[in-house]
Amino acid sequence: MVHISILGPLLIGDGQRTIGVRAKKIRVMLTMLALNPGQVVGFDELIDELWGEAPLKNTRNALQANVRRMRKSLAELGLPEGEEGLIRTVDNGYMLDVPEEALDAYRFLRLAEQGATLVAREPHESIRLLRESLAMWRGPALLDVSDGPRCRAVALRLDEQRKTAREDLIQAQLQAGEAGVVVAELKQLLAQYPERERFSEQLMIALYRCGRQSEAVDIFHRTRKWLDEELGLKPSQRLHTLYQAILMQDPSLL
Repeated sequence: MVHISILGPLLIGDGQRTIGVRAKKIRVMLTMLALNPGQVVGFDELIDELWGEAPLKNTRNALQANVRRMRKSLAELGLPEGEEGLIRTVDNGYMLDVPEEALDAYRFLRLAEQGATLVAREPHESIRLLRESLAMWRGPALLDVSDGPRCRAVALRLDEQRKTAREDLIQAQLQAGEAGVVVAELKQLLAQYPERERFSEQLMIALYRCGRQSEAVDIFHRTRKWLDEELGLKPSQRLHTLYQAILMQDPSLL
């Protein structure tokens, strides 16, 4: 089966070898089709993503030329080039004839969702699934195709879901008693994403469980200061409640 990877630079593989796509417009077209496997993507939608507000006079011909080049790229993997291949001309658009499982983003989302549902009751299995899902990433989503509005929106959504999966993984590790293991990673993540209060919350819990109460309290104050100075916001009630619980040394935190 063909495998298409968009969690990083675009790659196409057949299980034995993998190739990249040199021409940017072909990368964009293939990504657009891969994001809608087995569904027709209209000519107008593709043209808008490729040329935006400055379309060519003969955009339909240019689109067909790019499809021919895209089919030749797939032929490098030994796949048929013509209409009998993976890229079909259907109605007023094109369709990539592959199942959802061919796309790494679909597999990532499926595994991440499964892992998230197991955090509380089966943390070790949750850790396995979430690590497997995150291991698929090779860089920012749609790294070399995200100029157009549709691809850019998908890239932002996938990157957000990646952060959520990392939060879920750390929560599973805390649930599994690995507080000391996650402290260094959480400090790095919080420095990278200071707006994500869940990382602050998790770091406070991890530090507290490691006997570092004063550091946990300091994380709250640093987060409160950043939110106030950068966003004009106050910490969430959830984070404030955790702070109070730490001050009171609430036994439920252990």
